[in-house]
Amino acid sequence: MRRRSEGGEGAVEALAFGALVAFCAAVYLVPGEWLAALAPLRLALVTSTAALVLLLLSRLGRRKSLSLDGWRGGTLILLTSLVLVSSAWSLVPQSSRVLGLECLKYTGIYLTIVNLARTPRRLAVLCGTLVLASLVTSTGVLRWYLEGQDLVEGYRARWVGQYADPNRMAMTLGLVVPLALGFVFRKAKPWPVRALSLVALALAVSAIMVSFSRGGFTGLLLAVVFWVVRERRFDRLVVVGTAALGLVVLAPATLWSRAGSVSSFRGDASAMSRVHAWTVASRISADRPLLGVGAGTFRVAWPLYAPPEARRAYEAHNVFLEILAELGWIGLFLFLAFVGQGMGGAFRASKDPEVGWLARALSASAAGYLVCSLSAGFIGGSAHFYTLFGLAAAAHRLARPVAGSPDGGGSPPPGACTPGARPLYGHPT
Repeated sequence: MRRRSEGGEGAVEALAFGALVAFCAAVYLVPGEWLAALAPLRLALVTSTAALVLLLLSRLGRRKSLSLDGWRGGTLILLTSLVLVSSAWSLVPQSSRVLGLECLKYTGIYLTIVNLARTPRRLAVLCGTLVLASLVTSTGVLRWYLEGQDLVEGYRARWVGQYADPNRMAMTLGLVVPLALGFVFRKAKPWPVRALSLVALALAVSAIMVSFSRGGFTGLLLAVVFWVVRERRFDRLVVVGTAALGLVVLAPATLWSRAGSVSSFRGDASAMSRVHAWTVASRISADRPLLGVGAGTFRVAWPLYAPPEARRAYEAHNVFLEILAELGWIGLFLFLAFVGQGMGGAFRASKDPEVGWLARALSASAAGYLVCSLSAGFIGGSAHFYTLFGLAAAAHRLARPVAGSPDGGGSPPPGACTPGARPLYGHPT
């Protein structure tokens, strides 16, 4: 087993990592949404900014550069730049600039994770923070559901802030399920961590069920199946299979009736809104194929491209079509290149003896999240996507290269903290 020392990293970088942990917690705790006194503090923004600033100060103090994560990070930077400059041809330049600044902030979060999660322990701490913090979100969702508070359509559970949309709530809680499974079955972890992860797992799945989100439920199933297949362990298959069977038996009847409505989608307003949104996206692409109508302007473009019967404007309901409509084929190519490199890196890291268990969980989370994104368009305005793929990139950078892999068989992967090794891309970590 390799040991990557954290000694000598400096107090400033340690503070930066602490701020990053606080950010990962704030993503699910959203304290400003339910504690009015904390609302003006914008803790997620403050902690993520503090982590990046402290990281930069640490690197400047030691005369080391910031890693941009090679081609993968470069692709994300190009995509973010395209979002920013799309204001030049956007239908609503101000909307494109606002979304561009949001994406710039999230890109900073991605690079902060890549540069700070440079040991297996740090990577596990960040993933574990997401799992444990999700306890608060799941509890809030279930409490509101049991109290009948602010249910969407009279029966769909939600919570505060970005979790007020049942679909977004379901896909973001689904992200932590494979991670929680990883911690539950990781015998090397202390039993309190495994027990809390099991509770987080049960609550997250329950919250997704009462969201009655078809996309969220599909993403959850795929993520769990993906994780079981990647683990290749019979005991995991038996336990998870038994739990899934119980889930099917105990699931609310409304979930199955709503899922069954897909076959008669023309009578389902929710399903038809997606059909109309996808029609609008295809028409925009035909009219503006290369660069689209500008980031963040899909709803504005709706009246110009929608069929006559689609009077109400909706979001794209598919992140891939949303990017195609707003940023054209150039934007979609950059997005697919980034996602492909992120997933590929997590796959290659899955055999590593130290971080492989986390890489397998992260790749399953990413697969489930992307499946949810086929019926939702939330990536552009969600820190969860950038956090997830930042952690997947960190796992890849930490993994030992496998002989015959694209990383090569004898040199460390990008950013691996092997003593005396020179990292690729010319950016010391």
